[in-house]
Amino acid sequence: LVTLALAAAPLAAQPDEPVRAQHAMVVTIHHDATDAGVSILKQGGNAVDAAVAVGFALAVVHPQAGNIGGGGFMLIRDHTGKTHFLDYREKAPAAATADMYLDAEKNVIPNLSTVGYKSSGVPGTVAGLVYAQRHFGKLTHQQDMAPSIAFATNGYVLTAPEADNLHHKTLAQFPTSARIFQRDGDFYKEGDTFRQPELAATLTRIAANPDDFYKGEMAKQIAAFEQANGGLITASDLAAYEVKDRAPIIGNYRGYKIITAPPPSSGGLVLVEILNILSGYHLRKVGPDRSAAQVHLITEAFRRAYMDRADYLGDPDFTPQPIAQMTNRRYAAAWRKTIRRNKPTPSADLVRPAGFMPPPPTLQPAAHESTQTTHFSIVDAEGNAVANTYTLNNTFGSGVTVDGLGFLLNDEMDDFASKQGVPNMFGLIQGPANSIAPGKRPLSCMTPTIVLRDGKVAWVLGTPGGATIITTVANVFLSVADQGLNIQQAVDAPRFHNQYLPDAVMLEPGFSDATVNGLRSMGYNLRIGRHWGDAECIAVDLHTGELSGGQDHRHNYGKAAGY
Repeated sequence: LVTLALAAAPLAAQPDEPVRAQHAMVVTIHHDATDAGVSILKQGGNAVDAAVAVGFALAVVHPQAGNIGGGGFMLIRDHTGKTHFLDYREKAPAAATADMYLDAEKNVIPNLSTVGYKSSGVPGTVAGLVYAQRHFGKLTHQQDMAPSIAFATNGYVLTAPEADNLHHKTLAQFPTSARIFQRDGDFYKEGDTFRQPELAATLTRIAANPDDFYKGEMAKQIAAFEQANGGLITASDLAAYEVKDRAPIIGNYRGYKIITAPPPSSGGLVLVEILNILSGYHLRKVGPDRSAAQVHLITEAFRRAYMDRADYLGDPDFTPQPIAQMTNRRYAAAWRKTIRRNKPTPSADLVRPAGFMPPPPTLQPAAHESTQTTHFSIVDAEGNAVANTYTLNNTFGSGVTVDGLGFLLNDEMDDFASKQGVPNMFGLIQGPANSIAPGKRPLSCMTPTIVLRDGKVAWVLGTPGGATIITTVANVFLSVADQGLNIQQAVDAPRFHNQYLPDAVMLEPGFSDATVNGLRSMGYNLRIGRHWGDAECIAVDLHTGELSGGQDHRHNYGKAAGY
């Protein structure tokens, strides 16, 4: 869930060595947010405190994805080995209905679920970050929020890509957004300082009383704004919001323990299924990294796991999820037997192995997943690790900024199934398990992941990228685990993606002619396009404890830093 307009200099021009530190590491898409996280760690905060500081800071300095009006997931693994997966995903308002984005002929109304007041789910970010700080942080909430308040009050200096991003046409449709982010047409330029006093006041109120956002005067302001503009979110919706502390999905791959995202993210289940299928191959012997032979086998694993995603996954509080079945290694082995070594299986010809999965759900409507998300990774000096992915959904979310409060609202309702069988903006087909219902959380691809070796943190992984999130995490992981690339090389390496439907392999620029020609000769339909994702990842040397930060060079204002 990252905006492709952020693509910076060609990857070949960037160094391939990660940033190294001995004690702690923070990696984010924005240098100011990274500095905020490091500052909190140096003040005695732990990885969760730093994550809270980064989360609120990105709401200021990376407004197209960082947010307090959206939601997401935080995966925590503390130094004692305990894990928590905090689900602070947005929820559908009580007034939401399964066919709310369809016209009288039951066709999807363009843009109704992606732009404007009716596209927003109940925000979860404030609740999620507050829950994390209260349960797992060491500092005070005011300390963790101080950097974000300072950035909003004093401003931050815009790079050229950041200034260009604020030209986004959706913002221009809403007066408050146009005033704050575009100066009513007097657009910000490179080198300008961008100040957000209304957001600073809102953050100050949250720091003083976090419950104000959901049950106090701020909740009333949000609800009144929604009601005045035809939105659905009410004060009751905000008061009813709750964070879920869920059990992560656990997988194993060649001696590595994979700790990753459970439903309502599809990410962890699909990632573990992909790795289970690939565990039967020795990828290094198949061919060099990103050779046609390797890409073929990995793509076929992608294709099969995404088919299961399409048919089964949704909010576990509403629909039973086939977790045991999708993570069953015998099921993966049965899928593996259907993969031909030198020829793709057309998606239309895929037949799921019998005897493992229940019949797919057959009722109701299918959904969207946009590209505007951001991920950050943190490891502290005690060995606590956080992988956090959160989102507004589309770039700048709904485009709507709440009057007087200065923050953007999400367009997360678009992640539900607006109409079954109709592909979303990324071509994803999703099933009835992800239909719209009051209080329901939409299915996601977000895949914050922590990988262990011999009980120690080896990697902290994640990325935005919509439908490409899961495959990007797999790309990075397989490059470090099977190919021996360092974390910076793995993050920067060109990515490939297949999601079952449409039946095509997406390739970033940078693949060799031999790989491209080899895949075409096998019969693949290739789509070579722009870069995607923004993997901000950490590797830990299991022998020395040295930390390596891989900041994605697809963007030129991110930063890996530590001490």
